[in-house]
Amino acid sequence: MPDGYGIDEATEFLAWIVVESKLTEALHYWLSTVGPDDSPHVVPRWGVWLDGAFWYDGSPETRHVRNLNKNPQCALHLEDGVAATIVYGRSTVAQPASGKWGTRLFHEFRRKYAPGYTPGPEAWSGKDAGGLRVLRPQSVLAWTGFPVDMTRFTFS
Repeated sequence: MPDGYGIDEATEFLAWIVVESKLTEALHYWLSTVGPDDSPHVVPRWGVWLDGAFWYDGSPETRHVRNLNKNPQCALHLEDGVAATIVYGRSTVAQPASGKWGTRLFHEFRRKYAPGYTPGPEAWSGKDAGGLRVLRPQSVLAWTGFPVDMTRFTFS
């Protein structure tokens, strides 16, 4: 830790199950991308955390998707700035979601966002599929009491 933070290193660590539960239950996420001119762009997103990744959709015409198509590196942050959870990773176009997988996505979106947003189980399959994307984490930084329990998780 840099001088001035009151501690040389974390003295406690968070369990992944606690952090992943926050990612699963969050309603609002902030996605940060970088534009082609290196300018930052931040946008609120709805999405679901399933199977160790963040699944969300967005029109290919939106600025954040255009940015990600040029540079898939991004950061995802939950709304809480005191008990922070920050995901660093790559967002890519997801394979079409149908069958059991499409149904799982549908049920998770419905659980979190009904009645405001409930795409059908086949919303992300076929030629008219929505812009389903997946952000796979490379690392996650989280804490509930900075800097005492600041924990970094690294994924391959």
